[in-house]
Amino acid sequence: MMEIAGLSRHDVDAFGTRIHVAEVGSGPMVLFIHGFPESWYSWRHQMSVVAEAGMHAVAIDVRGYGLSDAPEEVGAYRLVDLVGDCVGVVEALGEETAVIVGHDWGSPIAAAAARLRPDVFTAVALLSVAYEPRSDLRPTDAFKMMGGDDEFYIEYFQEPGRAEAEIVEDPEHWLEGFYFTASGDCPPFTSDEMSMGLIAPGGKMSDSFRYPEQSPNWMTADDLAFYVAEFARSGFTGGLNRYRCVDLDWIDMRAWHGAPIRQPSLFIGGEKDGPTIWGAGSISRFPQTLPGLRASVILPGVGHWMQQEDVDGVNAVLLDFLESLS
Repeated sequence: MMEIAGLSRHDVDAFGTRIHVAEVGSGPMVLFIHGFPESWYSWRHQMSVVAEAGMHAVAIDVRGYGLSDAPEEVGAYRLVDLVGDCVGVVEALGEETAVIVGHDWGSPIAAAAARLRPDVFTAVALLSVAYEPRSDLRPTDAFKMMGGDDEFYIEYFQEPGRAEAEIVEDPEHWLEGFYFTASGDCPPFTSDEMSMGLIAPGGKMSDSFRYPEQSPNWMTADDLAFYVAEFARSGFTGGLNRYRCVDLDWIDMRAWHGAPIRQPSLFIGGEKDGPTIWGAGSISRFPQTLPGLRASVILPGVGHWMQQEDVDGVNAVLLDFLESLS
């Protein structure tokens, strides 16, 4: 596990939910929100440089992960609840405002936080998953269209217990395959191969996984072991329940139908990142949906785990954005 000088890890009470935080530095708060299947640790390379730049870097275990509370009911993982956790963390740490930074599922959480509480979240940075306002199309219907005759992976994750049954066979092997296959290091799939985002009828997501010959430098054996230990503690159901709330979120967010995010914003994508590629249409609409956009950057050769795969690239863009806010 990578050591971060001055890092403090502890739990806070976020309006009745226990959220585990890692924090370092002092100054204006920057709140980091991870995605699936990850941890506060996903932000290890950003926290120290943000702290060195004179800011208070805070990364959380999203509910359902690591040392944070993991409610059993699917409906406890709605965006409105996760935004409540984020607001609760800011307040519990004695701050009034924060810049919120999200990757993968953390990006929609950060975007929702910016929409619901613009008084608290004064700027937002989104990594991998582009902002798309609520539309008329029910999310699960959209994912069925994306899958066609196969199943899009979010559709595959919908049935409680189904993905868990696949993962529990060998969580370490599953995680290693998931991380590598979604990375920029994974060789491209040919036209007759099933990509990671699609599952054949009766198949498993891991059917398309590939594995590195040796640990990549952005995910060492020690890094992988840290994630494996976190999921051994928390299980995977909390993280997967986030996917199972997409239609509930669509109902909850009716009042924000089509709403843009007006705060200063940043988008960072990866040239080889699936959600960045699928999000091309959303990215093209940023002038309307993110009128406060400061920069939209696609990192060359980079896959899904951009803040780990291209530490220097992400840090440079993120620091430019954060420093522009002052």
